Amino acid sequence: MQLQHSIWLFHAILATGLAIWLTLAAINNLHAFHGSVWAIGNTMRMDPLRQDPTIQTPLLRRALTSLTLHRLSLGVVLALQLAAAIAAWTGLALFLGGGLPAGLPWLNLALCAMAAFLLLMHLGGLWFGYWIAQEGLQTTHLVLLLWTLALFFTFNAQRT
Repeated sequence: MQLQHSIWLFHAILATGLAIWLTLAAINNLHAFHGSVWAIGNTMRMDPLRQDPTIQTPLLRRALTSLTLHRLSLGVVLALQLAAAIAAWTGLALFLGGGLPAGLPWLNLALCAMAAFLLLMHLGGLWFGYWIAQEGLQTTHLVLLLWTLALFFTFNAQRT
């Protein structure tokens, strides 16, 4: 196999994986909307800090109990996930039809939307003190953001 073909295959696998992952993330949030609202609300209400052993911190003043805000937060994340998935599938189709230069703007757009929703979740979690009692969630957000960066640099390696 020629080097150029193996690089094309690697990019194709990554672009396909990205499009599928973004689609599944959006479908999961649509399918389990109420559960996702509860999970977001759990963090925004700062419930993990109130469970035994209770963690007393002045940050508890930031807790938000509004179900409307929890739904709105998920709505923003879901809109970004849907936009990212659509951009990723468009980028993949253009990539498969015309090579990486054809699909790259759309793949980059998908990664921008992905970075946006991951940063919203990560920064929102930091605001509500999730590093104190939800370390696994924080780690997940950071790893996904690193994956986003790795994909961006991999797709744009010849251009940077």
